[in-house]
Amino acid sequence: MLDWNAIDTVFLDMDGTLLDLRFDNHFWLEHVPLRYAESRGISLAASKDDLYARYQALLGSLQWYSVDHWTQELALDIAMLKAEVEHLIAIHPHVLSFLEALAAAGKRRVLVTNAHQKSIELKMSKTRLDGHLEHIVCSHDLHAAKESPEFWPRVQEIEPFDPERTLFVDDSLPVLRAARQYGFRWLLAILAPDSAQPARACEEFDAIEDFSALLPGLAAVASPESV
Repeated sequence: MLDWNAIDTVFLDMDGTLLDLRFDNHFWLEHVPLRYAESRGISLAASKDDLYARYQALLGSLQWYSVDHWTQELALDIAMLKAEVEHLIAIHPHVLSFLEALAAAGKRRVLVTNAHQKSIELKMSKTRLDGHLEHIVCSHDLHAAKESPEFWPRVQEIEPFDPERTLFVDDSLPVLRAARQYGFRWLLAILAPDSAQPARACEEFDAIEDFSALLPGLAAVASPESV
């Protein structure tokens, strides 16, 4: 699937890829509607109808991923609400072993996320994943979502990379399509981003359910026999 000798850098999505998407799905689909219903004095069903329509209208845009936008839009303290359910934040199985294997194989590890800075701060404080990464690239700092054609040229300005020698792993097909359009040679989709849901099918990209599938190949590259 992958030729690790042809890969120098690994770009990794955060939510759904390194971290269980269960937290985010529960937060936006259940917790925010509950708190919004309470604040407005409306039913949970009415709250979900309202919010889901708002979500759909902004899906894939930078606003959709912005804590500040939704705090203002809904008159709710989104950062505080996230802290209320932070116990659901969890690292996917085999992620730490994978990140350590990348380091042992001499690969540069870069988080590339659409998550808002406040979300990144919360999740890094909870998981300490930042200690296993060389760099974190946040789309809000670049003023472009990963789905947009402006994103990857802006990444190049702060994290220069060769698309022919960079692996990008994400659970979002629109994001992977944008990366393919930019010229990435190595792309992987995550089939099980949310541990509370069954694995998905994907024929468009090479895909894995979890990072255990990549560990043998990395171990071979890092071993003395492979030199």
